[in-house]
Amino acid sequence: MKSSLEIAQDAQLQPIETIAGRIGLEPEEIEPYGRYKGKVPLSVIDRLSDGPNGKLVCVAGITPTKAGEGKTTTAVGLTQGLGAIGKNPVLCLREPSLGPVFGIKGGAAGGGHTQVVPMEDLNLHFTGDIHAIGAANNLLAAMLDASILHKNLLGIDALRIGWRRAVDMNDRTLREMTIGQGGRANGYPRETGFDITAASEVMAILAISRDLADLRRRLGAITVAYSFDGEPVTAEALGAAGAMAVLLKEAIKPNLIQTLEGQPCLMHCGPFANIASGNSSLVADLMAQKLGDYVVTESGFGSDMGMEKFFDIVCRVGGLSPSAVVLVSTVRALKHHGGAADDPRLDRAQGMAAVEHGAANLRRHLEIVKEFGLPCVVAVNRRPGDTNEEVELVRRLALEGGAFAAEVNDGFARGGAGAARLAEAVAEACDEPNSFRFLYEDDHTLRDKIEAVATRVYGAKDIYVYPEAEKKIGQFISEGLADLPVCMAKTHLSLSGDPGLLNAPEGFTLPIRDVRAYTGAGWLVPLCGDITQMPGLGKTPAALNVDIDADGRTIGLF
Repeated sequence: MKSSLEIAQDAQLQPIETIAGRIGLEPEEIEPYGRYKGKVPLSVIDRLSDGPNGKLVCVAGITPTKAGEGKTTTAVGLTQGLGAIGKNPVLCLREPSLGPVFGIKGGAAGGGHTQVVPMEDLNLHFTGDIHAIGAANNLLAAMLDASILHKNLLGIDALRIGWRRAVDMNDRTLREMTIGQGGRANGYPRETGFDITAASEVMAILAISRDLADLRRRLGAITVAYSFDGEPVTAEALGAAGAMAVLLKEAIKPNLIQTLEGQPCLMHCGPFANIASGNSSLVADLMAQKLGDYVVTESGFGSDMGMEKFFDIVCRVGGLSPSAVVLVSTVRALKHHGGAADDPRLDRAQGMAAVEHGAANLRRHLEIVKEFGLPCVVAVNRRPGDTNEEVELVRRLALEGGAFAAEVNDGFARGGAGAARLAEAVAEACDEPNSFRFLYEDDHTLRDKIEAVATRVYGAKDIYVYPEAEKKIGQFISEGLADLPVCMAKTHLSLSGDPGLLNAPEGFTLPIRDVRAYTGAGWLVPLCGDITQMPGLGKTPAALNVDIDADGRTIGLF
């Protein structure tokens, strides 16, 4: 079988105007960026506001291994599968960050015969959205430091600056640094650092804004620091919000691309799910609901991460009502949680026993979905080397754990035809009555909101809030932020705050070491354990495989 990159490079793509016309966009409602990608203006949502909404399906997963379990591949496969059974789906995906592309996971276009294309473009610079987000973030940082240098008229306390710079790359050396060295002309020295752009509050704001006016308002509400009097200093006070909005006025428009089988995909924004909100943009979901009869939207990492945030934050803010959840599982992940390596030399009996033991993680995620009152279809994402016996065991365990249905996703090898049975099960689940609900209400206390996520989603016994974090919670309450939802920052490799605790740990205490206020995005971010907002490259990053051949074609990208 060809590599995913070779399949994508050999694909016969349709002009983006053809894809746009097929889903009902007017000729003036597609702004081409080359032949195979384009931006869609937000006016489409207003034009179609009186039309019906498509069924909203959230694709989540169990707790993944470091390499991931093919959730994007499954989301693309499901979309192609829905097309194969005569439905009109629209796929919503996040834009890939260069950090993972050149890090451990590689690209985010799916794989094999279930991909979105043009694969190279979308995995690299795409339409420039993430670069625009980084520029807006860093403009605010530059204006903050300039304000301090030039008489500090806002009385900014340099010891209480929370705003950091951003870059779209994994670079651990930038986590902590001292800037302003070399004399007064270079500004006042202070400690700060960089976050990866996907973790920037500007990314979060773009992903949750409804229109340009909402974007402009939210940018102005960003709290960058505190004054010597203890008052918040905002981007509006610095005079930066208007210029930031101008940098983002094109980036707020969703990007239209296509699957290998011609279904439309709105790819927009890219907040990580472990350190940010973990979903594509609200405007992409709202637009997709008017353009298709099924909307397949992918949430990052496990159901404890992106899915919980999609429901408790995005659906709350956007008024979205999902119909079903697809929970992606693999034989490899269950073996991992069962304490066995994914090794073909593993004894059959040991492998099957590991899957049985690791299924506790699958059951926990099914329970998480149940907390939100939605039917759940388990997709067993088949990987090379999986035996029929192993795959059928995962299906049986999923059904015993309470799944509405459990089907194999063989889209990687067979395209939409390999996901048709999964698509049929999802369509049936969407027709089931549901009792979708949030995990907590706006008027619950901040501590109760954190405890609700920790105990009812992660399975913790309780939480421990560090004294400094407790102090910040009190401060945020006094600032009138108590009604905001919480966006937990936690490792994605465990249901707990410790990446080494696999499967379905119980009886643990979740440590809350810090809490940050994203006053522009509109939520609070409790930091659990040792989570960092700037990843680092591993010993053998994916970048080592990427190159250009003699004909100028990219090789090694996946």
